Amino acid sequence: MWRENRDFAITVQCDIIEGLQGATVSAELLPALKALEKQWLANGLSGYRIDVAGAVEQSSKGSESIAAGVPVMLFLTFTMLMLQLRSFSRSLLVFITGPLGIAGAAAGLLIFGKPFGFVALLGVIALMGMIQRNSVILIDQIEQERARGVPAWEAIVDSAVRRLRPIVLTAAAAVLAMIPLSRSVFWGPMAVCIMGGLIVATVLTLLALPAMYAAAFKVRREPSSQPVTG
Repeated sequence: MWRENRDFAITVQCDIIEGLQGATVSAELLPALKALEKQWLANGLSGYRIDVAGAVEQSSKGSESIAAGVPVMLFLTFTMLMLQLRSFSRSLLVFITGPLGIAGAAAGLLIFGKPFGFVALLGVIALMGMIQRNSVILIDQIEQERARGVPAWEAIVDSAVRRLRPIVLTAAAAVLAMIPLSRSVFWGPMAVCIMGGLIVATVLTLLALPAMYAAAFKVRREPSSQPVTG
C-alpha cells in the first residue's frame, strides 16, 4: 500500500500524445474528476479525494517559489537601474516599461495554442529584462543628446531615430533565435512568450517611451524660429 502525506493513495498516470502538455490534459480532465469526487461525497465516501500531482504539482511549486522571490528581484532590478541612470525618475520610467510586452506574450500564447505555465512565466520574466534593456539604451541616448546642448524635444526625436536600428536588430535577433525553440513541447511556451512580447514591446518602446519621457519631464515642442516671408 502506498502512502501520500500519511494517507493511503492510489496513483493513476498515463502517457500523452506528442504535441500536448500534461498541464493541458490535466486541466481538461479535472472537471470530470471533481464531479466524480462529488459523487463519492454524496454516497458517503467522505474519506476519498482526488489530487493532481506530477508535472502540474511541480509546476505549481515552482511558480510559488518564483512568486516568493519577486520582491527581491524587483528591488535588485530597480537598484541596478538607479546605478546606471543615476536618477529616480528616469529609473522609474524604465522600470514601468517592463510590462509592455505582456500583451504580446498573451497574444502569442493564444495564437500558437500554448499554455501559460511555469516555463511561460520564466519567459515573461526574461522578456521584462530585455524590454528594460532597450529602454535604458533609449533613455541614455536622450540624456547624451541633452548633455551636448540639444533641445529636449529634438533630443527625444533624434534619439528615437538613432536607436531605431540597434533596438530593432537586437530584438529581431532574439526573436529569430527563439523560432527553433518554439517547436519544443516543453520550452515552446517560453519561446512564444519572448517572441510575441518582444515584437510588441519593441514597437511600444520606440513609440510610447519617447512620449512617456516627454510627459514625465514636461517637454514641449518649441515653436519654430524660422522667419516668415511673404
